Formats: sequence, C-alpha cells, structure tokens
Amino acid sequence: MPARPHAPFLPHEVPSHPLPTPNPNQLNAHTRPRDATRPPPSAAQARPTRLGSAVGVVSSPPLPRSPLHRLDPARPRPRDRIRPDPAPAAMENLISLVNKLQRACTALGDHGEESALPTLWDSLPSIAVVGGQSSGKSSVLESVVGKDFLPRGSGIVTRRPLVLQLHRIDGDREYAEFMHVPRKRFTDFAMVRKEIADETDRQTGHGKGISSVPIHLSIFSPNVVNLTLIDLPGLTKVAVEGQPESIVQEIENMVRAFIEKPNCIILAVSPANQDLATSDAIKISREVDPKGERTFGVLTKIDLMDKGTDAVDILEGRAYRLQFPWIGVVNRSQQDINKSVDMIAARRRERDYFANTPEYKHLAHRMGSEHLAKSLSKHLESVIKSRIPGLQSLITKTVAELETELTRLGKPIANDAGGKLYTIMEICRMFDGIYKEHLDGVRPGGEKIYHVFDNQFPVAIKRLQFDKQLSMENVRKLITEADGYQPHLIAPEQGYRRLIESCLVSIRGPAEAAVDTVHGILKELVHKAINETHELKQFPTLRVEVGNAAFESLERMRDESKKNTLKLVDMETSYLTVDFFRKLPQDVEKGGNPSHSIFDRYNDSYLRRIGTTVLAYVNMVSSTLRNSIPKSIVYCQVREAKRSLLDHFFTELGAREIRQLSKLLDEDPAVMERRTNLAKRLELYRSAQAEIDAVAWSK
Repeated sequence: MPARPHAPFLPHEVPSHPLPTPNPNQLNAHTRPRDATRPPPSAAQARPTRLGSAVGVVSSPPLPRSPLHRLDPARPRPRDRIRPDPAPAAMENLISLVNKLQRACTALGDHGEESALPTLWDSLPSIAVVGGQSSGKSSVLESVVGKDFLPRGSGIVTRRPLVLQLHRIDGDREYAEFMHVPRKRFTDFAMVRKEIADETDRQTGHGKGISSVPIHLSIFSPNVVNLTLIDLPGLTKVAVEGQPESIVQEIENMVRAFIEKPNCIILAVSPANQDLATSDAIKISREVDPKGERTFGVLTKIDLMDKGTDAVDILEGRAYRLQFPWIGVVNRSQQDINKSVDMIAARRRERDYFANTPEYKHLAHRMGSEHLAKSLSKHLESVIKSRIPGLQSLITKTVAELETELTRLGKPIANDAGGKLYTIMEICRMFDGIYKEHLDGVRPGGEKIYHVFDNQFPVAIKRLQFDKQLSMENVRKLITEADGYQPHLIAPEQGYRRLIESCLVSIRGPAEAAVDTVHGILKELVHKAINETHELKQFPTLRVEVGNAAFESLERMRDESKKNTLKLVDMETSYLTVDFFRKLPQDVEKGGNPSHSIFDRYNDSYLRRIGTTVLAYVNMVSSTLRNSIPKSIVYCQVREAKRSLLDHFFTELGAREIRQLSKLLDEDPAVMERRTNLAKRLELYRSAQAEIDAVAWSK
C-alpha cells in the first residue's frame, strides 16, 4: 500500500518539477478519463490568466475602493490582466466578498456571539470544519492549502476558531497574512504556525482554555482555489491535565454555536479506521442538520484501514447518506510529516492511491483533497449567490435601525469649555421645549392643571358648607359678641364683618391646596420632560442637576404664588363691598327691641335674615375667588415655569469652570460603550452594503 499522500495539486497547476506521465486509467477530478496518447495541457492552456479588476466584465470600468479596503489589509491589489472567461471572475467576486465581510466583522467586533447588537457574521455563508481529536482534520486543511502551517501536538491544539481564507493568485509567490498583524507577509509557513499558537495564547493565556474570538488567516497562492474555511476546536470526550472538566461541554457548545446556523456548511471529518457510528463529527452534525442538507462528509485515513476492509459503503452513501457525496482523502502519515515530505509528492501519492486501488478506482474522479476543495468552492459560491438578495434586505433594514439609535444616543461631547457649555445649553433648551409642550397641550399632562381649576378647587369650596357655618346659633353668637356691652344702633356691622370673615377665611385652605396641587403637577411634568429628553440620558450628572434646578425654581414660584393667592382672600375679608351694606335693612324695621337683654334682643326671624344675607355675600365672593385664584396660580406658577424655569441654572452655569462643566457631562459609561459599538457596527454594515452593491453591479 502506498504511503499516505497529501495535498493534491489542482488540474490547472503546473508543478515546479517534472512529473511522471499520468496513468491512462487515472480519472481527472472533473472530466472523463484522458486518452493516454493525448499530451498533458501546457502551462498556458492549464492556467488561465486572472481577471484583476473588481468586476470581472472586461468592458466595465474598475470600481472605486470600498470602505472595507482599510479594514482588510490582506486584500491583494487588483491586476490588469484579463481572464478569457468572465464567469470564474464572478465566482471569485462572490467568495472574496464574503471573505472581506468576515474580516470586517472580526475587525469591528462582530464574532456572531449573543449580544444586544445586530450581527452580520451569522448571516454570512461559511464552511465550518468539524471533527474529533485525531480525526485528521488539520491534515485535511493542510492538504487543501498544500502547506504545513497548523500547530500540532497532543490534546487540544486548536483552541480558537481559525478563519482560513484562500486566495488564488497568479505567479509563483506564496505568502500568508494575519488580520491582527496588518501589512506583514509571512513567506515562511513555519512562522505562520508559530503566530497561530502565539495569538491563541494572547487571547486564552498559556493554559488550555478556549475562546470563540476567531483568528483570521489569509493565504495567497497559485496552488489553491478561492475558498473560506473555519477550523473549529476538535471535539473531545475527556479533559486533559490542566483543563477544567467543563472544557468538553464548552468545545461542544462553541462548535454547535457555529454549525447550527442555517447559513453554515458543515464539513464533517471522520476517520475511516474507526466506526462511523462513534464519529463525533457525524453525531453533532446529525443533531443540527438531521436531513444532511448542508453537510459534506469527509473520510480520512482510508489507507490505514485493516486489510480486507474498505470504505466503499460509506463513500457510496450506503452506510450514512448525505445530500452531497462523501469524499475520501489520504493524508500524509506522521512519518511523512516528520520527514517534511514535499506536498507535491503527497498530492501525487493521493491521486495514485485512489486510481490504483481496485476498491476505489470507480470513485477516483470524486476523491481526494483536490476534488474536495473545488466542490466546496463551487458549493460555497452557489450558496452565497442565493443569499445575496436576503443579505441586501437585512443590511438595508439594519443600517436604518442603527442610524436611528445613534441619533437617539446623541453625538460625542466636545473637549473645549465653549463646546461643553454649548452642549449643556442645547440639551437644557431641548428639555425646556419638551416641558413647554406638556403645558401647552402638545404633549399630555397640562390638562391636569385645568382639572384642578375646573373640578377640584370648586368642589373644595363647596365642601366648606357656609350654610352650616351660618346656623342660627352661630349667627346669634357672633352678632351678640360683636355688639359687646352696647347693642348696635342701626345694623350689626361688626357682626356682619365677623360672620363674613369667618366664612371667607376658610377659603384659604382650598386656595393653598390648589397652589400645592398645581405645584405637584408641574414637578411631575419636569420628571416627564427629563425622561423624554433623550440627550439627558447620556449624562446622568447633568440630568440630576437640571432636575434639581427645575425643582428649586418651582419651589420659589410656589411660594410666590401662595402669597399672592392668599392675598386675594385677605383682600376680600379686609374690605366688604359698599353696596352690600347699603342694601342691609335697619334694625328697627326688623323687630329689634333694645329693651331686651343682650342674649335675646334679636328674634329668630331677624337672625335668619342676617344669615341669609351673609351667605349671599359669601357666595358672591366665593364665585369671584373661583375665577381670580386660578388666574393668580397660572400667572405666578405656570406662566413663570414656561418663561424662566432654568434661568437661575443658566446664570450659575456661566460662572462654572471647565472642570465643573466636564463633571456635568460625565457621560454614562454604558451609553458611551453602546455608541462606540453601534458606530462600529454601522460602519461594518455600510461597508458591506457597498461591497454587495459593487458585486451586484459587476454581475
């Protein structure tokens, strides 16, 4: 049995050293068997030139640089050479589009994790490589790339997702670039392996922990197809030394979080020398994709199966059927890896193995790493193409939502004193405008003040029950006490005054209550206006200061209003209407008898008429106060609140130093973080929108 070959070269590649003449029975990956007499294609025939423009239509002008160029330093510059067939260029555009968007997602903090921000990562089609430890997952990736570049070792080696983006370029150069090390090219792939390990340790520490934050690696080579793969940590059943017991579940949760998304294509890697029923990759992929509609099965270590056994049942889909045919690969053995066996030779061995092994001859045309890479690239392109319309709609909707929220959160604060003062004044004016809208009826709340004047205050006056205060006994008592030792001669003027004063003084209570009720409503509207002034949510300290300043102003207005309102009541008690006294009947005419004692000199009829007259006067005055007291309250409280609610605050503000102004604009850290994250996410979506539109235009 031949040694384990690895990493086939693609059919359009020309190896750097002579190869043996192909076996006539060997099948090409995508064509019928080649005639043995037919010479192999020349380099010019085998490798078409690459279309360098961003569009892939010869007559179309080059597109302007997209905003993602600065987020994607690994993006190769376009070339001016023309590809004969524009269709492959369109394919490359679609895959490179997703490549750029994925890199931008990571650069701007979108890792597809649960968060309060919309995620673009989860909407992008991707291929996730899943497999258990020692399943040959790393060897499959290296075989596709044709380079040794992944860390190796015992236990869990892959501890962070590795987003591997393959870019096919012209020429003989091969290099790699990491997104976290911009503008640095790695031509030594041993250094690529070291950088992957070092960057993993930077995020997770030097222990055995894992992280879901991906590492982005781009490899540029003429020996690859345009493809993006996400290498996930290998599934394990037992935690090794130095790892928490929860590591097994943590890895499974991370893998599941990637592959359960409907846009994820699953590359399930299983070893052929183990029972397929125990395959970790098949088990977890079956759970998230029970119909096998987005799962590619890859069978490794076929050459290591026991003699007399083969994997034909699996490869032909009889053992476990998937929508896509199983693909078998033959990786390099550990001895080959230790000896650094050349990848070109390893690829040749893989082709020879399938072509010359009787059990697999009839399947050779769809076996091997070469066929795997091309099949994945073609399928990924078709998935991306089908997702673009929905992706465009999602991005347009999300951009509008992000812009709305950023507007609501407000702009970042200025650094200079003038800018800070202007910001504070503008926010205060916004608050003041909203407060006035409540009072003027534009917003709800102001109608409660009218309810006080039209309902509560009149009802409170009626509850005073003046007729009970003017009962026969109370009238007799006050009249006789007012006369003193000498009875009145004509009419009991002092008695009238005391009766009227005793009634009117009781109106002070409802008047004060009306002032306090309106004050409470004005305070309530301050709370509402503060809550509705979104700009104040940025600055908790300013929010408190504005509220306190408004309440202090309302307190001053309430005190002034109470003084003026009570003065209205006092004025009515201090001066009686003259016409009222002129209409009073004379004492003689009403049956008064001066010869009687002070306690019985007035008969009941006379006292009753006095009470009736006083009640009429009190009702007249009450009616007047029912109109004048609301006017006083509106003038002293409502009107002043609209005119000068924050005047005192503005006066004090002008004398404050920049340090004090900065304290007022001490923004809530949560709001600052939210605005920053939203701005990054909006930049991502706008860039994605431009890139998708550019690809759609080129098509």
